[in-house]
Amino acid sequence: MLTISDMFTGLIEEVGRIRRLALTGAGGELRVDARAVLDGLRVGESIAVNGVCLTVTEVERDGFRAHLSAETLRRTTFGQLRAGRLVNLERALRVSDRLGGHIVQGHVDGIGRFLDRRPDGESWIFRFAFPPDLRRYLVVKGSIAVDGISLTIAGLGEAWFEVAIIPHTLRMTNLRELQSGDGVNLEVDILAKYMERMMESALAHFRPSASGVTLERLKAEGYVK
Repeated sequence: MLTISDMFTGLIEEVGRIRRLALTGAGGELRVDARAVLDGLRVGESIAVNGVCLTVTEVERDGFRAHLSAETLRRTTFGQLRAGRLVNLERALRVSDRLGGHIVQGHVDGIGRFLDRRPDGESWIFRFAFPPDLRRYLVVKGSIAVDGISLTIAGLGEAWFEVAIIPHTLRMTNLRELQSGDGVNLEVDILAKYMERMMESALAHFRPSASGVTLERLKAEGYVK
């Protein structure tokens, strides 16, 4: 089975449960109870756990193990989790798979906080706070991964965003157990990051034109920050 390392869709295959989370100053080891994702899973393959790309170090009859580096603990919510917590699981994308969600790398850009939820017909509106440095990547109707779940931004404020959660998503992910203040792993749309990089390169070579368009004018008009 040929997989694409470090590429996921944000469509959760299974909700596992942390059996053991042993942390040290230099990293740690995670042991997750699971069933569905074990089919064809091999040592050395990538798996997304709450949106974090980890390498499988051992496959067992009823779960798997993965090592947590010190960097992973610094940049994700794993340092806040405990045994018994539910985690979203997704195996790496296979070459033949449909891309049903959006491109997710499993590289966490920041830790957000669950604020609250409110009913919206048969669905729910979930609100999350996000780190200020992620604001430039977020746009209404754009994609974001929350604990590895591919979601569409339905509302956006200066320090929060909202997503609509249908009953199926609530049932099939760990969102159902979130409490106010809980941390979540956030990964913004990789296309937004590539676009930013391309714009930075273009602006670095920008020269005033005969039309009077300058970098200062673009900033004043709000086109460039």
